[in-house]
Amino acid sequence: MKKVAFIGAGNMNSCILVGMVNQGFNAQDIMVTNPSAPKREALAEQYGIHQSSDNIAAANFADVIVLGVKPHLIKQVCAEIASQIDITNKCFISVAAGVSLAQMHSVLGKSATIIRCMPNTPSQLGLGMTGMFADASIKSNIKEFADQLLASVGKVHWVANEEEIDNLITVSGSGPAYFFAFMEAMQRQAMAFGFSEQTARELVQQTALGAAQMVVQNQDDISTLRENVTSKGGTTHAALMTFKEGGLDTLVSDAMKACKARAIEITESNN
Repeated sequence: MKKVAFIGAGNMNSCILVGMVNQGFNAQDIMVTNPSAPKREALAEQYGIHQSSDNIAAANFADVIVLGVKPHLIKQVCAEIASQIDITNKCFISVAAGVSLAQMHSVLGKSATIIRCMPNTPSQLGLGMTGMFADASIKSNIKEFADQLLASVGKVHWVANEEEIDNLITVSGSGPAYFFAFMEAMQRQAMAFGFSEQTARELVQQTALGAAQMVVQNQDDISTLRENVTSKGGTTHAALMTFKEGGLDTLVSDAMKACKARAIEITESNN
């Protein structure tokens, strides 16, 4: 089994790391680095992985280096690693939004093995959705291991071109937050109706879980599932008409377009 180093202990790297351990990856084959100690020490204590403040030590340790630092720092981190160790046989997997392969190759070298991916936070539960891209020069066995690594924390979708990563960010990368925001709004109104905070949360979370499972387990269009719950002139119809009159479709579309625009801005700012 290849050894994996996570550079950065932020939300995304932590979710993948925890998901890997929960799905049976050997904790002794995993190392995490972070400038501040509390996050990396907590992960090491809870999951039995290695931890360090030294990116170079972690890169030396690993066959696969997962880059989860903030986008504006990623070229600096890559340059540091490339200047101090031989990266010929190492694979870099970037989870940083808005950092292109070209930008990373500019500091790691044209021959560096780099894969871009966009996971999401449900990876921690083994329910992630990760988009991945590798250019044609990446060997099939390397792609297979990267696929195996991310598939251990959910589903994987390889895209045909790098530009599609920005589209994935708007759907699955940022998507969990959209659902959380909707659930928050439902919980607040349930509490306004008189339910306790705990009861309101349980009502909302179980309803969301059940609805998601119905989508997963049915081959019907999502629109058909919605229609099956909706009797014309009934209570659900009244709620859905309010959504329609409020421009829900347009609001969702505008939000996702804003997400993509910001991803493109981040990429351009890192040039």
